[in-house]
Amino acid sequence: MKYTRLAQLRTPAAFREYAAAAGAALPLDDTLITGPQSPLAQPLAFAGGHIGNRFCILPMEGWDGTPDGRPTDLTRRRWERFGLSGAKLIWGGEAVAVQPEGRANPNQLLLNADTVADLAALRDTLVAAHQARFGRVDDLLVGLQLTHSGRFARPHGQRLEPRVLYRHPLLDRKFHLESAAALLSDDEIDALIERFVQSAVLAQQAGFQFVDIKHCHGYLGHEFLSAVDRPGRYGGSLDNRTRFLRAVTAGIRQAAPGLQVAVRLSAFDWLPFKPGPERTGIPEAYAGGYPYAFGGDGSGTGLDLTEVHAFLDLLATLDIRLVCVTAGSPYYNPHIQRPALFPPSDGYQPPEDPLVGVARQINVTAALRHAHPDLLFVGSGYSYLQEWLPSVAQAVIRQGLADAIGLGRMVLSYPDLPADVLAGAALQRKRLCRTFSDCTTAPRNGLVSGCYPLDDFYKQRPEYARLQALKPAKRDPEEPS
Repeated sequence: MKYTRLAQLRTPAAFREYAAAAGAALPLDDTLITGPQSPLAQPLAFAGGHIGNRFCILPMEGWDGTPDGRPTDLTRRRWERFGLSGAKLIWGGEAVAVQPEGRANPNQLLLNADTVADLAALRDTLVAAHQARFGRVDDLLVGLQLTHSGRFARPHGQRLEPRVLYRHPLLDRKFHLESAAALLSDDEIDALIERFVQSAVLAQQAGFQFVDIKHCHGYLGHEFLSAVDRPGRYGGSLDNRTRFLRAVTAGIRQAAPGLQVAVRLSAFDWLPFKPGPERTGIPEAYAGGYPYAFGGDGSGTGLDLTEVHAFLDLLATLDIRLVCVTAGSPYYNPHIQRPALFPPSDGYQPPEDPLVGVARQINVTAALRHAHPDLLFVGSGYSYLQEWLPSVAQAVIRQGLADAIGLGRMVLSYPDLPADVLAGAALQRKRLCRTFSDCTTAPRNGLVSGCYPLDDFYKQRPEYARLQALKPAKRDPEEPS
């Protein structure tokens, strides 16, 4: 099915009409407010200080660290651009593994005693760039996302080397894990908890102000939330399924006092999808109720936020106030997690207008924020909005539907979009992410991630030619050659 490109919608009325026809309930401001009065420029109180505006850089994996987990010049360039972006909240900048076997790729950053100085220097690069451009950093909050990739660990190459919490009847088959996936024992989880705490201590030593205990996108923290069939202390009841987070948080409070804790959460999940007729995504077949989607209603493609609300209540009792809402997984249902018009090389065509996926994330975040006003909510899924991102983002903040706007793919091609929006400058249309998904296709094939279509730096790299050979024929007249 063909969907209208958002760049073709030239007026707010046209956008509003198209969104309504697509079934995407989205807020939209007709006029952008610029300067200090902009809703997007308002500070956000947090932990006795404040975050200087409402833009947030989301964590992304670059596949460009060293084999022993240190940043390279490519990593430093990306983080420097994050500092130049104008965003005052940096949600980790990067997903950093707490131990080698938990890396999502063999070049993922790793935090241990050997690499802590490198991570500190990486943070300093970001902060120095921000100071040089904007003149202050006292309102800049920089954290680090800590992760173990669990089911999707690839520490040595393209081959999965999974560690899982339970046997999943669909994902085990989809990723050929029936006999390969090693189940983590309760004792191994206890040891992993200590590893997360030790990594948090190192993150504080490196100067990071918070750590995110990642609970999203099908990785290990997220899998805990769906471990309804797992026996023992870490599965079954929601109390057991959140034991990991409670134990990690308690350990951090004791070992790293003053370090803030945050959670990036897939607030809903669906069945895995696969290519159907004409490569359009269809859900995998599953008989009966589907119990493995945290935030799902059992149908496999619906929502029930009851347990999500309980999880957020738990965060409040743990004094975890920063929450970043996302959805699903890039591995098995990317259209609900990362709405895009063009899939990666191993993906499927969107089964719904991507604008519907954007609206779903915005509206779920709004519902959660309304019910939990003491927490600070960062939203995701905005990059697909392209020219309309500032108008929707301003409306979201002005109406109190989220506290901050999270940007991922967009800042690979256009890192200073937040600065341009806040200054009232015209958007640089040629730098807007058009969701060609090359930043995903590249790492899926062992190449470093980056915006190959729009960032000349990556277009000049040797990986560019290899990437072109992996892709089908040119997919869109706006895609650069």
